[in-house]
Amino acid sequence: MPLSPDELTQISALTLAHYQSSAEDFREGTRDHDVSQNIAALLRHIEGEKPWRILDFGCGPGRDLRTFSGLGHTAIGLDGCAEFVTMARADSGCEVWQQSFLELDLPAGHFDGIFANASLFHVPDQELPRVLSQLQAALKPGGVLFSSNPRGENQEGWNGPRYGSYHDLERWRARLTAAGFVELEHYYRPAGLPRDQQPWLASVWRRVA
Repeated sequence: MPLSPDELTQISALTLAHYQSSAEDFREGTRDHDVSQNIAALLRHIEGEKPWRILDFGCGPGRDLRTFSGLGHTAIGLDGCAEFVTMARADSGCEVWQQSFLELDLPAGHFDGIFANASLFHVPDQELPRVLSQLQAALKPGGVLFSSNPRGENQEGWNGPRYGSYHDLERWRARLTAAGFVELEHYYRPAGLPRDQQPWLASVWRRVA
């Protein structure tokens, strides 16, 4: 059964409330996570003159905004959690927009790259085509989207106080292709482990010009 507008509102509100209430613990728990492999995967595919304009979609407390900014790029963050937005602005010095993933208002053709690290899995599958189309439209022609999500067998639902949608590679490919992207690469994380110990699916996509 499709999720109703009220159910979508509840999914967004409760998931954001969880992050709001645990923002400091989340910042401390993820401060030292090494996502350099993911950042490099995005940047190596972006074309055009630097500095690049990069949207950190679901930027959380701002860890990766600092990295992109430190590399000389113009980094803009986006998160639905008010506390994360406050933290990210203070810690990175970057512009950060407070927007729910289900109520995006993005400028068209604005970004060279979008970094969606551990964020898009919070979008219910029925809403994913719309959200991906909005991200595609926010990229410049030829722009690049990176995503990393906990993989699954195309199930979704509540995981404690957070809602998640867990795709396998085939479903994810279908969603991205339908939204106007072409695949550049994919890999599983953490690197160097057997597949059953790699819960994360990372992929890189280019907007079809």
